[in-house]
Amino acid sequence: MAIRKLDIIAAAAILLLSFSSASDAQVFDVTKYGAKADGRSSISVMILCVWKLACASTRPSKIVIPKGTFLLGEVKIQGPCKAPVEIEVQGTVKAPADPSSFETDGWLTFSYIDNFTLSGGGVFDGQGKIAWEQNDCHKNKKCNKIPMNLRFDFITNALVHDITTLDSKNFHVNVLGCKNFTFLRFKVAAPDDSPNTDGIHIGRSDGIYITDSTIGTGDDCISLGDGSRQVHVTGVKCGPGHGISVGSLGKYKGEEPVSGFWVKNCTLINTENGVRVKTWPASYPGSVSDLHFENINMVKVRNPIVIDQVYCPWNQCQANIPSLVKINNVSFKNIRGSSSTAVAVKLACSSKVPCKDVVVADIHLTYEGPEAPAASSQCSNVVPSILGKQSPQVCA
Repeated sequence: MAIRKLDIIAAAAILLLSFSSASDAQVFDVTKYGAKADGRSSISVMILCVWKLACASTRPSKIVIPKGTFLLGEVKIQGPCKAPVEIEVQGTVKAPADPSSFETDGWLTFSYIDNFTLSGGGVFDGQGKIAWEQNDCHKNKKCNKIPMNLRFDFITNALVHDITTLDSKNFHVNVLGCKNFTFLRFKVAAPDDSPNTDGIHIGRSDGIYITDSTIGTGDDCISLGDGSRQVHVTGVKCGPGHGISVGSLGKYKGEEPVSGFWVKNCTLINTENGVRVKTWPASYPGSVSDLHFENINMVKVRNPIVIDQVYCPWNQCQANIPSLVKINNVSFKNIRGSSSTAVAVKLACSSKVPCKDVVVADIHLTYEGPEAPAASSQCSNVVPSILGKQSPQVCA
């Protein structure tokens, strides 16, 4: 209950900041600075121009992109700024379709800003189809960089609400080094076969809130990289996609611990996985702790509950060498619905560092498919605490 109250207080504080700042904000409409809503003329120069003015203002400022279709090239928006700044996107902002026109892995990058808001009900369209067809990064380690729709680097006290990211060429959103950052009524949309299009990827950030949002894409709806701390996901609808994941972890030396992840009151529909923790075999040492998945509804999800410490996509690993990532204090509570695979619960922990303090409580998952008459579970190198009713019986 205390955690939930803190969630509400933090979100309310950010919303109050946003509303109070907007009430007396200085407004910069990009069309007053030469931006054209014709979908062909780049507004990159105009955006940077008005950002410079807004960021230098000692009063709260608002940049408005009105209704219409605007073309925007690769842009980096940087602080620090002298006062809170809001960007209100009412229209559709489109990226160049050709991925070769980008120099980095970010289309629109925000960095080193405090008290920032992105709002307006608008759409960021990454026009990713050409990039998806060219993406061979799963087999080519020297593949060309593919831009993400939105990068947030080292942002503090931020609110992104009522915004859609569409058809990103790569990740839709990357959150790095951020603190006290809320996504509210946020929407991610891409086809289920769009490669590597994670909805929101978080790394080395503290205090991230994702609330009342809808994410459908071709990879993880939400994924946590190393150094993620105190991440709260509430009221999210995920699907299509690969589920809500921690990891993959342990592939690189010096990864920071992941600690504090709450996923509550979410629904996953026709996803490849449900809630999942994944680490590489033959990994570097690392740690994952304080993960809690509660009140989750699964609808025809392939692998509803997963701990996978032999995660090895495309067989690019040494699967016979145990993972060295320690997993402890993990709970799965009140998870219900249907599995499209016979194994509804899979807890495959490391033989070198077995999972500790795992709790499984009140699980009711039915199997819908031809493989077996009932759902089942698989467990290795873990002795979970079993509470409440279990269907299927977990680690029996």
